[in-house]
Amino acid sequence: MGTLKRFFQDTIIYGFATVLPRLMNFILVGLHTATLSTSSYSDNTTFYVWAAFFNVLLTYGMETSFFRFFSNSKEKDTVFSTAFIALTGSTVLFLIGVLIFQDFFIALVDLPVDYFYILFGILVMDTLVVVPFAYLRASNRPIKFAAIKIINIVIVVLLNFYFLWFVKEFPSLTPQIILDNYKNADKVKYIFIANLAASAVTFLILLPNFFRSKIDFSVLLFKQMWRYGWPVMVAGIAFVINENLDKLLLKDMLSESVMGAYAGCYKLAVFMTIFVQAFKMGAEPFFFNHAQQANAKKTYAQILTYFVIFGCLIMVSLISFIDIFKELLIRNEDYWITISIVPIILLANLFLGIYHNLSVWYKLTDKTRMGMYISIFGAIITIVLNFVLIPVIGFIAAAWATLAAYGSMMLISYFLGRRFYPVPYDLKKIGFYLLISIGISAISFLYFRENYLAGTAFVTLFLLIIVAVERKDLKQILKR
Repeated sequence: MGTLKRFFQDTIIYGFATVLPRLMNFILVGLHTATLSTSSYSDNTTFYVWAAFFNVLLTYGMETSFFRFFSNSKEKDTVFSTAFIALTGSTVLFLIGVLIFQDFFIALVDLPVDYFYILFGILVMDTLVVVPFAYLRASNRPIKFAAIKIINIVIVVLLNFYFLWFVKEFPSLTPQIILDNYKNADKVKYIFIANLAASAVTFLILLPNFFRSKIDFSVLLFKQMWRYGWPVMVAGIAFVINENLDKLLLKDMLSESVMGAYAGCYKLAVFMTIFVQAFKMGAEPFFFNHAQQANAKKTYAQILTYFVIFGCLIMVSLISFIDIFKELLIRNEDYWITISIVPIILLANLFLGIYHNLSVWYKLTDKTRMGMYISIFGAIITIVLNFVLIPVIGFIAAAWATLAAYGSMMLISYFLGRRFYPVPYDLKKIGFYLLISIGISAISFLYFRENYLAGTAFVTLFLLIIVAVERKDLKQILKR
C-alpha cells in the first residue's frame, strides 16, 4: 500500500494544481457566458482549439520522451539539456516561419490579426516552459509545480474579472489610459490578453531553470527521444481532433451560435475533465518510475479500479444535479439548448481516462507507434461520424462521435495491452461499476430532471454500493 499511497499523494497535489485552475476556469465560464453572446464565445473557442493543436505540434512528444529517458538515465542533466535545447531551437524556427508566412497562418486559423499575434505569443512562451515543468514532475517536486500553475491561473482569473467586469462597473477607479483603449465591443480580446500575461509571468518564474545545467546536447539521445516522441505527437494531434474538431465543424455546418452553445455546455463536464487530467499528471511519471518493481502490474490494475470507482461517482453526481450546475456555470439561457450533450460527454471523458490508464503498456514497452495508430483510428471515427451525422441529427451527433471515438480507443488499447504487456485488471468489478453508474445516470437524466430529492437518493445509493463492495479494502485503508 506504500507505493499506492505515494501515488495518491502525488496525484492529490498534481490534482490540486489542476483542480484549482479548472475551478477558477469554472468561474470564468460563468463570467464569459454571461458577458459574451454564443457567437462571441465561438471566437473564444476557436482560439483555444488552435492553441491546443499548435501546442501538440510544437512539443512533438518531447514531454513524454523526457519522462521515459529521464527515469532510466544516469545522465539526467544531459536528458534535460538535450530536451530543452531541442524544444527551444524548434520553437525559434517555428516563430521565424510564422513571421515569414504570417498571411498563410492568419488565413489558416481564421482569426483577426491581433488575436493571431496573441495566440502565437502564448504558444512560444508555453512551449519554452514544457521541459522545466516536466523536470519538476519527474524529480518529484509537485508542490513547486502546483504553486507555479496556481500563480498562472490566478493572473488569468484576476485579469479576466478586471477587464470584463471591473472596468465596466467601476470606470471611475480605472486608469484613463485603460479607458482610452478599452473596446467594449471586443471583449473576447481581453480574455486572450489575460492568458498572454499569465504565460509571460510563468515564463519569467521558470527562467532560472533554463540555466540549471551546462549546455550538453546529445545528438544520439535526441534521435532516440525523437523516435520515441513523434508517435506521441501524432497521437496528440489525433486527440485534438477528437476533442475539438466537432466544435469547428458545428461552426461551419450549423452556425457560430450553436457552436458557442455547444462549447459552453461542454464545460459542464469540467469536474470529470479535472479528475482525468489530475490522474494523468500523477500517473505518467509514476508509471515510468515504478515500472521495475515486482508488483508494478498489480499496482497498475488497482489504480485503474480506483479510477473507475471515483470517475463513476463523479458522473452520477454531476448528472443527478445537472440543472444546479447548469445555472451556476452558465447563466445565459441561450446556451442551454445543447444541455443534452452533457451526460454523453461525461461518459466519453471517463472512457478517455480509462484509456490513459491502459496506455501504460505501449509507453513502457516503447511501442508509442501503437498509441499513435489507436489515436488515429479514434480521429477517423470522429471525422466520419461528425460529417455523416451532424447534417442528420444536429449538434448531438458531435457528442456521440466523441463517445464512440474514446470508447473504441479504450477497447482497442485494452485488447492490444493484453498481448504486449498484460495487466491483471479486475474487469468484472470495473464493468459492474460502469454499468450501474450508466444506468443510474440515464434514469436520473431522462426521468428525474430537477428532482433533487431523487438526485440525492441516486448518489447515496451509488455510495452505498461502493461501500458494500469495497468494504474490505476500505477497512484496511482506514486502519493504516
